[in-house]
Amino acid sequence: MDAQTVGGGGALRASFASHDIEAHPLHFAGSGGGYFRVWIVNVLLSILTLGLYTPWARRRTAQYFYGHSLVAGSPLEFTAQQRRMVVGFVAVVLLSLTYKLAARTGQDTAVVLMLLGGALLSPLIWASAMRFRLGNTRWRGVRLAFNASWGEVYRASWPVFALALVLLAAFFGLQALAPAPLADAQALRPRLPTVTAPMWGLVAAAVVLAVLCLIGLEYNYRSLLVRRASLGEEGGRLKLRYADFVRLWLATLAVFVATLALMGAAAGALLAGSWALLKATLAARAGMGIVLLVLAAAALALVLTVLATAPARAWREAALFRLTWNHTGVGSVARFRCRLRPGAFVLLRLRNALLTLLTLGLYRPFARVAEYRMKLQSVTLHVKGGVDHVAGRLVRQQGSGIGDALADAAGLDLIG
Repeated sequence: MDAQTVGGGGALRASFASHDIEAHPLHFAGSGGGYFRVWIVNVLLSILTLGLYTPWARRRTAQYFYGHSLVAGSPLEFTAQQRRMVVGFVAVVLLSLTYKLAARTGQDTAVVLMLLGGALLSPLIWASAMRFRLGNTRWRGVRLAFNASWGEVYRASWPVFALALVLLAAFFGLQALAPAPLADAQALRPRLPTVTAPMWGLVAAAVVLAVLCLIGLEYNYRSLLVRRASLGEEGGRLKLRYADFVRLWLATLAVFVATLALMGAAAGALLAGSWALLKATLAARAGMGIVLLVLAAAALALVLTVLATAPARAWREAALFRLTWNHTGVGSVARFRCRLRPGAFVLLRLRNALLTLLTLGLYRPFARVAEYRMKLQSVTLHVKGGVDHVAGRLVRQQGSGIGDALADAAGLDLIG
């Protein structure tokens, strides 16, 4: 974070402190039943068309959530053209089919080139998707925009290339540190190389550096998205530091470890009461019992992994949402405050997962609405000078339609 941003954040707070501020809690006017009707039509038509209805489904979903999201009493609008979303979907499908065909036919060179090309183009794809989404969002006739240049996008993407270097260094480093395999005189075949302490140290260092690169990428992209976004001629403001994201990841790890501990204690209590029955079953049918035990253990490990990560993922999603919105402003005219409680969001996510499982997936649209409502309605918009005055000024500040058309031409709906 540069000094200008810090100074800008202080100036923004001082400016807000010296003027009358209107507080407008955001509101979601939709319902689970209303979205269920949209969702079930999307699912049925996607099945009947073998997935070809997907771009239409995405547009209907976006329009429903945007149209029922009220900001200062006015709904958002999603104005993307259906034709462009179809073109983006077809492009993704063709690229995926080409990659799968090359992989299955053994064209290793083509696969490697496609992977390298995808890695090099990933920043451009991300920026294009953000430009598309913001450029097709309107509020009170005012259009959002994402104004980052390609140079800014690739400079913010340096953790991607640093991560690639870390992985390459770890790969070749392990080969250099691995001791020569010893020949087995009886079997006349080489044994697997032993893993030495330096090798473990290299793996640990690589994991730490890789995580730091991922944190840096998330921080850079989120900062660039907010700071280079604009509403009219008012640019976004974000007062966050890289250390804030590191603390967020560490807290997420702590939630994950605590979840594992609780699940381990529960599993131990459960197994303690059934251990005698399990031993009797294995003694009666040793061969089949061992097979069943292995299968049950594998299935249980998979389920426990998913269950153990779910609270941590939900907590991180809510904490990141609150962290971002509490440090976001729009020029000198608006700022946001978020009161979302990560613990309450985790409980809602777990409840929704259970109900979705019990209803064989039919509760999914209700779950999505409940989570979206909790997040949106935790945010309050604080506007300086009155909403009508600010909205009118932003409309007058908007550029010509040529700029909007150019922004549309550069966007691709490749994500989400």
